[in-house]
Amino acid sequence: MIISPRYLAGLLFLAGCFLAASSSVAEKQQPAVCKLDDATQAKCLKILRAGVRSDEFWPSMHAAEGLTLAGQGDEVRQLLEPKLPSETDDQHRCGLARELVRAGDRPKAAIMLDILAGADDYGHVHACESLYKVNEIGDGLAMRAALKNTGNPRLALMAAGALARWGNPQAFALLRKQVHSEDSEIARIAAWILARVGGQQDIPALQAGSTRFQDPLIHAYFTHALAALHAPGGVALLKKNLTDADPAIRVFAATFAGDARATSLRDDLIARLDDENLDVRLRAAQSLLVLSRSAPPQADEIIVRDAYPATAKNPRYSEGSIVQLADGSLLYATTEFFNSASDFAAARIIARRSHDGGRTWSKPRVLQENVGGKNVMSATLRWLANPLRDDTPLGLFYLVKNSFSDLKAYLRISHDQGKTFGQPIVVTDAPGYHVLNNDRITQLAGGRLLAPVAWTEDIHRVNHMVALCYLSDDGGLHWRRGKGQVDYSKRGAMEPEVLERNDGRLLMIIRTQSGYIAASYSDDGGENWSKASSWGVRAPEAPSTIRRIPSTGDLLLVWNDTYSAGAGHGGKRTPLTIAVSSDEGKTWRLKRNLETDQQSTYAYTSVTFAHGRVLFSYYVGENKTGRISSRFRSLPIARLYGSL
Repeated sequence: MIISPRYLAGLLFLAGCFLAASSSVAEKQQPAVCKLDDATQAKCLKILRAGVRSDEFWPSMHAAEGLTLAGQGDEVRQLLEPKLPSETDDQHRCGLARELVRAGDRPKAAIMLDILAGADDYGHVHACESLYKVNEIGDGLAMRAALKNTGNPRLALMAAGALARWGNPQAFALLRKQVHSEDSEIARIAAWILARVGGQQDIPALQAGSTRFQDPLIHAYFTHALAALHAPGGVALLKKNLTDADPAIRVFAATFAGDARATSLRDDLIARLDDENLDVRLRAAQSLLVLSRSAPPQADEIIVRDAYPATAKNPRYSEGSIVQLADGSLLYATTEFFNSASDFAAARIIARRSHDGGRTWSKPRVLQENVGGKNVMSATLRWLANPLRDDTPLGLFYLVKNSFSDLKAYLRISHDQGKTFGQPIVVTDAPGYHVLNNDRITQLAGGRLLAPVAWTEDIHRVNHMVALCYLSDDGGLHWRRGKGQVDYSKRGAMEPEVLERNDGRLLMIIRTQSGYIAASYSDDGGENWSKASSWGVRAPEAPSTIRRIPSTGDLLLVWNDTYSAGAGHGGKRTPLTIAVSSDEGKTWRLKRNLETDQQSTYAYTSVTFAHGRVLFSYYVGENKTGRISSRFRSLPIARLYGSL
């Protein structure tokens, strides 16, 4: 929680103080980690454990934060979970929910999102602030509305903080505008947020801000932000503030010591473990424990891992899907083929899990054994309702392939975060060959689930496909075929993907042999579809994937931006390209290539969003060997917009 500024008698800082420090040479290189002896570490934990049981509400939440950051999230959940049902104050409910999310109970973010979207504005600012702190925005709708709230600048700023962590360029623009505000309350909040989401380009504005306000606490906000962004002289001033007469300044200095990775201040922080102020002791203990652990990865880090590398025994891993679980970990399912890379080789669905954002992955486990005459393949992991609810079921969709004329989609449902899955439910019950691509299930705002499929009577004998949707209005328990279908020239309408537009109309994009993506529209929830026509985006005969970016509402398209008439499949499936649309797909901008190696091909992407990042999986086909691996890629949404 941000403490309101207080104007103190006398000036404890001179306006030129920071300018003198910033003109000096940078601090001596600090150690990456500060070492704590067992006694100091035990003392830090003792302070935090006493603090979380304090009768002072916000210090107890700060202690909970410190314990979680020290790796004691299970303990925090046990302590705080019983308090939440009886709490009626929305601001306090935000604090409890925030710390439970931080401790690994992600569905508690729904409490903060509900408060933010509620009619009573009492808890709105706290909801935004808390969601910013735990890096959650839900579907982004309520947060984007708060950003536009010109009548409540504090609310707009806190929403900007949350959305900036998710790459929203308008949020960055507001923060960078308001850090220049003459209103000290607004300016110091902007500085506080930029300390965590900003970069080197923000240092001049923060330096200027440190000279504009006479109040020592406001001055400290700016200097601490500069320390967090590693500006010269920042840590020296932070060190000075650790012994300031004002406990509020000491609190924020102790807090920002951890944010700034100021390991050189270890002894200064140890001294503050005996501070007369509880919050100072808590924040000093927190920062010491944080600084004794490895530094977290940089926010602008790009992560690329071949989570499923092909081998001689398993020459193909492809058609995968990723979902974020309730504890924040990632579950990555893909198809594992045996002895051949053919679409008709034996295969099953396996999965790995990551607890560090995709940097490392667990050993694989089987989600679905091969029960088909040929194989099972093409995984989709999809929450069947709001994922930020404790009891939301997780669906595993997959194909069971028996022959050229018998391919059906099935669903198995998990009620324990993907540990086990129930009995199969048939999705496509009609005869014929139904292609449901990986990561393709769409849930509409009203709850309806759509499974877009390409169908043919026989893929070998007929090999002409039409696109249509199977629909479920009861959470996937029962499915029926929509009334209409979409046809196209040559080989037909293949591998469809469906997205709900802002006006409620549905867009279906389709793989074709015509050198471009085709599009069709539905005005009745996927029952019927318009005649398909070119969407104006060139592409070979390969699938494309489209998603809505939660923090901006823009569309993200992933496809192969190339076409060669007369070549097999209309040309190589390289490069793998992404682009952003702010007008529901009429025009595309910010185009960039994820992959460009002409010795490989890239296709069958999955896309999801988590903690301000866009997460991709896709196959990587080696032209020389014919093997196909499954690759994970994570990049900050801010990189899509150039905000970092």
